[in-house]
Amino acid sequence: MFNSLGDRFQDIFKKVSGQGRLTESNIKDALREVRLALLEADVNYGVAKNFVAKIRDKAVGEEVIKGVNPTQQFVKIVNDELVEVLGGTNVTIAKAAKPPTVVMLTGLQGAGKTTFSAKLGKYLKKKGEKPFLIGADVYRPAAKKQIKVLGEQTGIPAFTIDESTNVLEICKAGMEKAKEENATYVIFDTAGRLHIDEQLMNELKEVKNNFHPDEILLVVDGMTGQDAVNVAKTFNDDLDISGVVLTKLDGDTRGGAALSIKEVSGKPIKFISDGEKLDDMSAFHPDRLASRILGMGDVVSLVEKAQEVIDEDEAKKMEEKFRKNQFDFEDFLKQFKMIKKMGSLGNIMKLIPGVDTSAIDMAMAEKEMKKVEAIIYSMTVQERRDPKLLKNGGRKKRIANGSGTDVTEVNKLIKQYEQMKQVMKMFNSGGIPGMPGGFRGKKR
Repeated sequence: MFNSLGDRFQDIFKKVSGQGRLTESNIKDALREVRLALLEADVNYGVAKNFVAKIRDKAVGEEVIKGVNPTQQFVKIVNDELVEVLGGTNVTIAKAAKPPTVVMLTGLQGAGKTTFSAKLGKYLKKKGEKPFLIGADVYRPAAKKQIKVLGEQTGIPAFTIDESTNVLEICKAGMEKAKEENATYVIFDTAGRLHIDEQLMNELKEVKNNFHPDEILLVVDGMTGQDAVNVAKTFNDDLDISGVVLTKLDGDTRGGAALSIKEVSGKPIKFISDGEKLDDMSAFHPDRLASRILGMGDVVSLVEKAQEVIDEDEAKKMEEKFRKNQFDFEDFLKQFKMIKKMGSLGNIMKLIPGVDTSAIDMAMAEKEMKKVEAIIYSMTVQERRDPKLLKNGGRKKRIANGSGTDVTEVNKLIKQYEQMKQVMKMFNSGGIPGMPGGFRGKKR
């Protein structure tokens, strides 16, 4: 997501470096590059023009801080403006004074509404809410079945009427069922079209007028660039949406939609979806996305993801085992499970400052992780807990056969494990030979 735009900004910042101070003259070329980078990313022309004008005013005006590195100063100005264009602050999902809160998802066909309904339900469930899904798409043949399957996968009640083509009938019966189950959030998955038409809008207006949703979220495909912005404006004019959801941000998206929607439609982006897994979505934070675009990572989101999946007591036990050099392949397996719960490896790496994900073959890295996991799963519990047993050639061969690998790869994993133990032993025994001061590890 936004890799090419991020690369362009990095190049621009390098050109500014070396200047004694920021003036209109020495940032002229940089601002031209910024404007071109935004337009290439499919950012709305007016938004790009205003963005550059504001940067120019701040960079050469009174807000310039004397004595500060010009490059850092310029980066901060660009970052602040990016945050502003993206919406300024995080806007949370509404919560009705009297439950249930009704959330209506709208959008064109193929934007990912049905999948997002389950993602949103799972997100709310983690927050302690009781979500309820209603499949009100009566046109797409697989929509009703999909909502049921997603409900089963997430453990969230999902309601629809297979034989009905009456949207209001389905929504009414679904609301009654949701209230019976004391749901705190009801999510309507409405129908979409390949393009905006009068019939679609009239149907959505009827749902809105009959059920008075607390949220009307427009789900748009982030890969469609300016088309997404145009769709947002049209839906907002007809329905007065309360927010936008950007999906498919893991694909070959140039970022234009994210950087234009708030400015053009006046409505905030509330959620982003950047993967196929049901955990690959998050609340939208303008400051965090700006940091990611500018190559500064997103440590806050990374920590939040870690906190969701890491058990504090388990983490302390793991730390103690590593400190005492007693970790084994069971511990390796636990680490793998925690990483998988945090999302795809590619999405995790994007949150780490300074990591150039374009230089890493993420598909290969994921493949290697699966291979290692398969090898560990092919070990017996006894072998995982006592890796010394793996010196036996027959055991290695059995593990290789069970994991679909070969003995060489099993040996490679065992060697990596032994090397890690050796490094930990050096730390815990007082230091690493040859390093300044012994490079002593902390003892608690």
